[in-house]
Amino acid sequence: MGTRITLHFQERYNFQHGMSGTGEAIRVQRARKPRRTYCFFKLDCGHVKKQRGVGLALKAATAESEAQTQTISKDPMLANYVPVYVMLPLGVVTYDNVLQDRVRLENQLKELHAAGVDGVMVDVWWGIVESKGPRQYDWSSYRTLFQLVQDCKLKLQAIMSFHQCGGNVGDSVFIPLPKWVLDVGNSNPDIFYTNRKGVRIKECLSLGVDNQPLFNGRTPIESFRDNMEDFLESELMIDIEVGLGPAGELRYPSYTKNLGWVFPGIGEFQCYDKYLKADFNEAAAKAGHPEWELPDNAGESNDMPESTEFFRSGGMYQTEKGKFFLTWYSNKLLTHGDEILDEANNVFLGCKVKLAAKVAGIHWWYKTESHAAELTSGYYNLCHRDGYRPIARMLSRHNAILNFTCLEMRNHEQPAEAHSGAQELVLSGGWMENLDVAGENALARYDREAYNQMLLNARPNGVNRWSPPTLKMYGVTYLRLSDELLQQTNFDIFKAFVRKMHANLDYCPDPERYYHFTVPMERSEPKIPLEVILEATKPVEPYPWYKETDMSLSDVTSFLNYIVAIILRIFKLLVE
Repeated sequence: MGTRITLHFQERYNFQHGMSGTGEAIRVQRARKPRRTYCFFKLDCGHVKKQRGVGLALKAATAESEAQTQTISKDPMLANYVPVYVMLPLGVVTYDNVLQDRVRLENQLKELHAAGVDGVMVDVWWGIVESKGPRQYDWSSYRTLFQLVQDCKLKLQAIMSFHQCGGNVGDSVFIPLPKWVLDVGNSNPDIFYTNRKGVRIKECLSLGVDNQPLFNGRTPIESFRDNMEDFLESELMIDIEVGLGPAGELRYPSYTKNLGWVFPGIGEFQCYDKYLKADFNEAAAKAGHPEWELPDNAGESNDMPESTEFFRSGGMYQTEKGKFFLTWYSNKLLTHGDEILDEANNVFLGCKVKLAAKVAGIHWWYKTESHAAELTSGYYNLCHRDGYRPIARMLSRHNAILNFTCLEMRNHEQPAEAHSGAQELVLSGGWMENLDVAGENALARYDREAYNQMLLNARPNGVNRWSPPTLKMYGVTYLRLSDELLQQTNFDIFKAFVRKMHANLDYCPDPERYYHFTVPMERSEPKIPLEVILEATKPVEPYPWYKETDMSLSDVTSFLNYIVAIILRIFKLLVE
């Protein structure tokens, strides 16, 4: 559970001015009543009424965007430009719904803008904005924050975080789910993910209750939809991500620090609430095995694979029963993500939007036979079975972005006993399914080695000086803004990193110049049959990757690349 949705709002409102070349704040007028808007859409309360000729209008908008890619930029190096966002502190808006230390934050934002950063990202916590009761929303502090970001000439992404803050690695504050949700859990604890021993994880709601009307007559999916629609009504013109699971990621909360998990523990399956138990029993009976039950031999969260009957070599995961369970467990995650994205598509239909799902970088135990930590998280990935391309294929019907974590990690940096494969994870699968791919670092790093690895993953085959690169990330988010990041030595290195992400070019305020075009969102494609999605489990060779980035921060080559890029740009301008 952890689908994430990135939305690029431009059609929900009538703009007095678009984003200016100087990055000035956009003045927004809300389109409450039907009126003339772009692409023949009327927007009313988050829903779209298509007018006659809208199909032709959408095709024309798409054709226009494609034509623009040929003419909009005279500098082909801009095709290599990867925008950089910085995540704001988790508690920038406090649990009491107060914007913390505005003056200090404003100074920090101005430093980011001066460094060439494209924008910032911030969590918008469900436990804050809907804390007073169902459908009682208070966006006041976030509205102030968003205006401050715009005033500092930065773009903004908001993560609508429907999970608890606190309990994960790096969580520095505690913001629980809304009290009225927790009250439901007091009388019905099965709304939460549950391990084999009956321990409840109150970080987020179990996907087993996705369609259960337990929350003042609403299902969780309906509650999240109402929250998103109210966000539209709050007159906030920004990019949005919607997180629906632990750390906003499409996974089960299999490893939880505040419940005693320690890296590199394998984690635990989280499917023992009464709703998921009933679902498994029904699925097993339909498969002709009513006697099958959920695993009771997969160990505990800090075990190693070989110490368990389920994950050891030749263990239960390789049996018919084990394969059935793992398929069911991972398919539930796929269905959950698909349903949430479909609902979001309905909410934002006709807006200029881009949906995305965040996938976790479960890199420990990757280089073992059973991939135990991935399996407990819901990623059924083995050496002979791709567990990530099915996620990408599911996303493809929504034209969604696959957002991946742990961009900064290299295998040799991890303890040998973790059998880490951070460099072998996810990314190729997204590109193979023709998705845009974005990413972020998992842990705060300030060293050149980490930045170089992020640069490599952002452009795996390097820069192409005359046309778009073979592979390029849609965007990169750095985690996170802090006093340590802004310390002079660290910040100097970070500024060089931003410059390299921009392919040694100056900050570009206009996304269309680096080929980011967003057209009004159309209805998702028809649901892909599960058997077709699972065809993507067949392993294929990943795309080739450079061993090192060609935009390194750490050697003479980076300086030479910079000089060459400047000379080429001057030469081309003179020719023109």
